Amino acid sequence: MKDIIQHKVEKIQPVIYGIAEYLHSHPEVGTEERMAADYLRHVLTTAGFSVTPLVPEKFPTAFHAVIGNGLFQMGFLAEYDALPEMGHACGHNLIAAMSVGAAIAFAAAAEENATIHVYGCPAEETAGSKVYMSEQHVFDMLDAAVIIHPSSETAIGGTSYATHPLQFTFTGKSAHVADPDYHGINALDALVDFYSRLKKLDTTFTEPHIIGAIITEGGLVPNIIPHRGVLKATIRALKTEYLEHTMLPQIRELAKQTAEEHGTALEMVHYEPLCKDMINDPRMDVYFAENFNLLHEKFAVKDDTYASGSTDVGNVSYDTRVCQPEIEIGEDIAAHTLGFASAAGSVYGKMQALTGAKAMAMVAVDVLFEPEFQQ
Repeated sequence: MKDIIQHKVEKIQPVIYGIAEYLHSHPEVGTEERMAADYLRHVLTTAGFSVTPLVPEKFPTAFHAVIGNGLFQMGFLAEYDALPEMGHACGHNLIAAMSVGAAIAFAAAAEENATIHVYGCPAEETAGSKVYMSEQHVFDMLDAAVIIHPSSETAIGGTSYATHPLQFTFTGKSAHVADPDYHGINALDALVDFYSRLKKLDTTFTEPHIIGAIITEGGLVPNIIPHRGVLKATIRALKTEYLEHTMLPQIRELAKQTAEEHGTALEMVHYEPLCKDMINDPRMDVYFAENFNLLHEKFAVKDDTYASGSTDVGNVSYDTRVCQPEIEIGEDIAAHTLGFASAAGSVYGKMQALTGAKAMAMVAVDVLFEPEFQQ
């Protein structure tokens, strides 16, 4: 089967390159990926997949493609949103190319033994479509799912931070600073006080975490007491449970206490959904290691606690077995930079997408032939 997969990926090289090139040339930000979604739907339909909308009430550019009639259910996760002004500076054009290419290749080898699913997952950078899909139990029937992320090195292992960003709005009362009779309530004072207390609270959390905060509103002119102050905070932890049940409750309580002391109203809103920590399946990590070796792709192994960002793939890993290694598309590049966007459109990047597609489909074969799926 693995020989069939490798030959199939080589045969459909123009398809994989075409996806990578088209998406790179037509970058679309999250929830607006209409051209990308249409292109991917067309490729999959041409390859024999049945393609239908997926959670259209929330994400019109999401889709589900399926082929095969086996009991084993294998998922391939495709992302295709770009970043504002930077284009594909996170390499999602290559993610889509690898996932679609891998699904087509795996179907060529295992269509009679498996049912192959491709999930078109928009807005990974913003709204996190996989969060909503997980809430709707989209992935519950899968036996496993795979995705590979472009990077500055090929690597397996690691995790991601759970994250649940929160916006705090303090509302007071405007007044002229020199008015002797009409006294306002300074929302900026409350906000700055909360920011200072939040920094102190940050030092008390005992598990690995990150808190980053900015003030986005704090008044219009200096001679008017600000009636509104807004702070946005990214709040992350290595474990979802610690984030949701330890950090966030304490942070919310601190904000309430600060607002009460200053006499302001307070509104707290999660401006992005909860992305859970990533649980890479250990057996699938081993399969990727073995198949990268077969493909002569050198790789690093990351510690289970290593994390450098957050992703909605973490939510999928709470629903089924998932593995998300990384694949090198250039040296000395960092995601979310113009250099990374250039690498995502390079010849080397596309060549590595072929390797990634092969590895994903070959890992799917390894999972398919686990003893529990052969009974």
